[in-house]
Amino acid sequence: MVYTVLPALIPNIKEVYNAYFSAFAAEKMGQLMLQVLFPGADVNSDEFRTASAAATLDYWHKSDTQYTFKCVNMDTGEIVGIALGDIYINPRSAEERKNHGVPWLEGEQRERAEKILNPLWEMREKLFGGQPYIYAHVIGVDPRHQGLKAGAALASWGIDLSNRTGLPIYFESSPSAVGLYEKLGYERLKETIVHRADVMGTDEDISVPLMVRMPAAAKGTSFYEWKELGYPKWAQLPAKEKPATVEKAAPVTAPAEAPVPVSAPVEAAPKSEKEPVQPEDLKQKGSFAKVLSGLKSRLGLSKI
Repeated sequence: MVYTVLPALIPNIKEVYNAYFSAFAAEKMGQLMLQVLFPGADVNSDEFRTASAAATLDYWHKSDTQYTFKCVNMDTGEIVGIALGDIYINPRSAEERKNHGVPWLEGEQRERAEKILNPLWEMREKLFGGQPYIYAHVIGVDPRHQGLKAGAALASWGIDLSNRTGLPIYFESSPSAVGLYEKLGYERLKETIVHRADVMGTDEDISVPLMVRMPAAAKGTSFYEWKELGYPKWAQLPAKEKPATVEKAAPVTAPAEAPVPVSAPVEAAPKSEKEPVQPEDLKQKGSFAKVLSGLKSRLGLSKI
């Protein structure tokens, strides 16, 4: 099958989010996040999905940074996956980056959700601050199409988007997808986010791998090198020193006193008094619309 990634359109909203909810429901971490963000809600009900579509459409009219893309099976036209992310083209002030928490929940439900979501925001602040970059909230594939290269199509699309915009792309990965991303050239960061078991309601803490891909314009500069230099423009990056090359010395062959037949054994060749020189060795409780309107900028896990 052939998969491609295209901008999602208004008539696609329900189908795109069907893939989204299917991807989250098919994995343990995704199930937990749905419970945290929509406590008590039946996310598979027609009422919920209708409210989700309405809230999504409303948010599309308000956000000037967030984009939604669809992964399409080109054999059937079916939408099988989603990519949702903010593309921060310009630097942002502290006020623009302000964390508003989880206002669509209240009481203990809000407190629990913020214990899980706030560390995601804090890590982005630590890594990028107000720098321009791409933050991929969600990369999800319907379980029926997982393992068929739909996920690879979305990951490759992310690389292309990073290269075309000249912006690093960053996201919190599901542990099961790390191998795919690394195979495609994404860099796993040394930092990690740990969700405590007592907050998640699990037997063990859950570690969230963090991934980044630098654009081609970085010319091989790693994320940590770029950060240490103070996030310079790519044109201002210091030239990297080329690895020193050592020329191999040509072997010095002792002159033969007489021609050696091709078929002669090696030891039959006359020996020079000097040995040949060898080369050197190199080495919720409110309306669904209110609840769902907050989701569009809060989800931070990728599901492949």
